[in-house]
Amino acid sequence: MSTAQNLSFVLEGIHKVKFEDRPVPALKDSHDVLVNVKYTGICGSDVHYYEHGAIGQFVVKDPMVLGHESSGVIAQVGSAVTSLKVGDHVAMEPGVPCRRCEPCKGGKYNLCEKMAFAATPPYDGTLAKYYVLPEDFCYKLPESMTLPEGALMEPLGVAVHIVRQANVSPGQSVVVFGAGPVGLLCCAVAKAFGATKIVAVDIQKPRLEFARKYAATAVFEPARVSSAENAARIIEENHLGRGADVAIDASGVEPSVHTGIHVLRTGGTYVQGGMGKSEMNFPIMAACTKELNMKGSFRYGSGDYKLAVELVASGRLSVKELITSSVKFDEAENAFKDVRAGKGIKTLIEGVDS
Repeated sequence: MSTAQNLSFVLEGIHKVKFEDRPVPALKDSHDVLVNVKYTGICGSDVHYYEHGAIGQFVVKDPMVLGHESSGVIAQVGSAVTSLKVGDHVAMEPGVPCRRCEPCKGGKYNLCEKMAFAATPPYDGTLAKYYVLPEDFCYKLPESMTLPEGALMEPLGVAVHIVRQANVSPGQSVVVFGAGPVGLLCCAVAKAFGATKIVAVDIQKPRLEFARKYAATAVFEPARVSSAENAARIIEENHLGRGADVAIDASGVEPSVHTGIHVLRTGGTYVQGGMGKSEMNFPIMAACTKELNMKGSFRYGSGDYKLAVELVASGRLSVKELITSSVKFDEAENAFKDVRAGKGIKTLIEGVDS
C-alpha cells in the first residue's frame, strides 16, 4: 500500500468497502491547501452510512470516501495562502460553505444551502492520504497539541456549538442526555464555561462511570418509569430546586427528549443536538407552560472550531481521555465494526504510511 499515491477508504454499498488508490486532489483555488491526513476519528454518521447506505435524504449512490473527523500536516499551499505553511499541523473543518447564500452572509454558514460536507453524499470524506481544504478551514495546532487530539476538534466543535446555543454561563446547572463522545464533550465544554452542576444521563453504566471521572459532577441512570418521574429524581438527587437551567440532548432518543423538557425550570433552555427519528412524540404542554427557550443545533459555525482548539491549548479542557484506540489505515473496516459494536469512546484511524 505504501506505493499508492492517494490511498482512500471507499464505501461502495451497505457493508461493502474497499481500499482504492485515487489521484492526489489538485488545489482548485489559490487559497486552498493540500493536507496529508494523519488521524481520523470514526463518527456515528460514518457507521450509519456503512450500515444503511443513507442518512435521511442523503443517499450513497456512487462510491464515497468515508471520514470527516481529521487532522493532518500541510503538504502544499496555494499561491494566496498566508496563514499556513508546509509542515504545519492542523485540525480540519470538513464542511465548506458556498459563502454566498443568505445563511452564509448572515453568519450561520453551518446552515449553508450548498454545503459541501466531507463524507456526506455526493462529497468524498477525509479517510484518504490527501485532502484539499481552504486555508481558513484548517486550524493550526499549537506545539502543545498532538495530531490525535487535533482529530477530536471536530466532535469538540459540535459540542462547543451546542453549548453556545444553550448560552451556558457561570453558576448554571446543566443536564446532558447521552454520554457518547459529543455528550461527554458537552459536559466538558459546559464545565469550561463555568457551569457548576453538570449531570450526565445514560443507560450504560460504563459510560456513566467515564463521565463522572471526565467532566460530569454527577451521573444518572434512568429507571423504567415515566420521563416525568426520571426528571423529578434528577432534580431531587442533584438539588436542582425548580429544575435545571439547561438541558442538552446528545442522544436523539425520545425518552431523553421528554425527560429533558421535564427536568428544566420555567424559562430554562433546551437544545437538541442528537439526531434521532425524523418524527417523535413531544411534551408540548410542558414546553409551553414553562415558556422554555428551545433550539436546534447543527454541526458548527463561526468561531466554534477556533474556540475548540483554544480550550484544549489553554488547558481548560482535555480530549485525550476520550481516545480509546488508534489503528493502522489498513485496519479501517475492523475499526468500523468495533465502533458499531459499541467498543470504546473514540477510535482513531491512522493515516496512510508514507
